[in-house]
Order: sequence, then structure tokens, then C-alpha cells
Amino acid sequence: MDTYPIAAHSLEKFYPHINGEQLGRQYKYHLSDFKNWDAREHAQEWLIFPENIGEYLSIDETSVSEGELYTIVTNKAAKGRKGVLVAVVLGTESEKVIQALEHIPEALLAKVKEITLDMADSMRKIVRRCFPNAIRVIDRFHVQKLAYDALQEMRIAHRWDAINEETQAKEQAKLSDEKYIPQILENGDSKKQLLARSRYLLFKSADKWTLKQKHRAKLLFELYPDLNKAYSLTHSLRMIFSKNTIKDAARLSLAKWYDQVAESEFKSFNTIAATVYEHYEEILNFFINRSTNASAESFNAKIKAFRATLRGVVDVEFFLFRLTKIYA
Repeated sequence: MDTYPIAAHSLEKFYPHINGEQLGRQYKYHLSDFKNWDAREHAQEWLIFPENIGEYLSIDETSVSEGELYTIVTNKAAKGRKGVLVAVVLGTESEKVIQALEHIPEALLAKVKEITLDMADSMRKIVRRCFPNAIRVIDRFHVQKLAYDALQEMRIAHRWDAINEETQAKEQAKLSDEKYIPQILENGDSKKQLLARSRYLLFKSADKWTLKQKHRAKLLFELYPDLNKAYSLTHSLRMIFSKNTIKDAARLSLAKWYDQVAESEFKSFNTIAATVYEHYEEILNFFINRSTNASAESFNAKIKAFRATLRGVVDVEFFLFRLTKIYA
């Protein structure tokens, strides 16, 4: 069963006789051992928990207060519960994170077999330097997001063209002292509306479209064949990761997909092609154990939820203290 931190003021809803603000102060200064916390001197800079290291880890960044980012290393085996926290380090600068992780004995760092991460160069450097025996696995969802972003960028470009076209048509009608009559497609959308309302269907597989979405997609792809081709590229990438295949077979499939992207000559997909090429092996490492960074994202969501119950974090040090009590 998952455990979640709660804010003292939230108890007032269930126990009206409790003064939440006063209870919070009493817990902080008297009931808890926060005043005697041995990590308090460096808590806002780094916290490490060598005893929580496992063979399979995740590394990610999250915001604790006012956009201040922390790099967090978590143990997948703990499944977001007690013992999940391995390290919490202020910032994402690789050298600072490496310096903090060096407080962990080398023998423990060497036991790590695999780490999932995003495509940030700083994360790669941290893992390469601190976990010499670990396989680096680029999270598949970060790769797929690049493709989705490229597709949406093309859709948005067409939508701006449609908006400009409509604006010019209105101006022309005004100059000609005529009533402007917008072009309406057979499903009742204008071009501008069609492109706006197609956003979500482009994120989904065609077999999950509703009847209205199928009709809208048909019109969209007839009017904008490049979006049809880009959607096909995005879907193909998703299918490569969805198939339960071995690394060598995935390598061939990904190479073919890379060639298709190059042939498409879509500017929006150039970033994907360059990124895939740069991180080729780390992306393919997904097919060894099919590991993702979902556990890290889930833990980040818990941190954000706790932050929300507090209506923002004022005392970062005490916030980190409570997190470590629950999760370290």
C-alpha cells in the first residue's frame, strides 16, 4: 500500500477541533526529530541513501519549489514506497550531482546493472561517471514525444496558414462589400477548426479513433497529405517500441524508420533523426529488459501532489526532511 505525506492543515477538514497551523509547528519543532536531523547542514544541496541502492535505478529531474530543479535517483525495486530514494541533489549540473554521488561507496555504485534516463547530456555524463557497470537506457516515451512534437508542429503550421487564409478572405470580402461565407467541410468544420480539433486524434492509434475522429482524420489527411505521412512515421515508431522483439531486430526496424524520416525531408523531423542517431545504442537498450522511466515519473507525481497539499513549498529543508522520512 502506498504512503503519501499530508499537510497538517488538511486534517482540519476531518477534525475541526484541530488547529492545522499550530499542529504543523508542533510537529516540526517538537514531535519530529527535524531539529536533530544529521543531514540538515547539507540537505538543501544533497541527500544520499546508499542503503537504498539496487541493481535497477532511474534518474530524473523534478521541481520542488518555485521552479528550483533537483536531480533524483530512485530504486525501481521499491516501487515508489519506502526505500525508493537513493539521492536528491540540487540542480541538474552534472559535476555537482557527480560530486554528491561520490559519497556513495564505489562498491555499491558498481553493483548497479541498469539505469533509465532521458536524453539530457548531463544525465548521460552522471550515469557514465558514477555507475560504470550500468547499461544506460533512454526512456522510450521521451523518444516518442519527439515524434509527437514534430507532428504537432506541422499541424500548427498548417493551422496558422488556415487562419491567415481566413483572415485574408474576410478582408477581401470587406473590401468588396460582400458577406464573408466561410468554407465548411462535410463534417461541419472549417479548415481552421479541423486542424485545431485534430490535435488529440494524432496522439492515438487509428484503431482507437471514434467514428467522428475517423471522419475528421479522413478529411485532414485528404487536405494535408504531409500530415498523413508524418502521422504514419509517428505511428511506425510507436509500433517498433510496442512489439516484443529482440534488440537486433529492433535495430533493423529503427534503421529503416530513420531512413524513412530522411526520405520524408520534413524539417520538423530533423531533430528526431539527429537525436536517434546520437543516442542509438541507448535507445536500443530498451529492448533488453523493456525498461522505462515510468517509476521516476510516478515518484515525481507524488512529490508534486505533496507540494500541492502544502499550497507551495516555503521551507524546502523541512519539505525534504519529510520526503526522506517517508521514502528513504
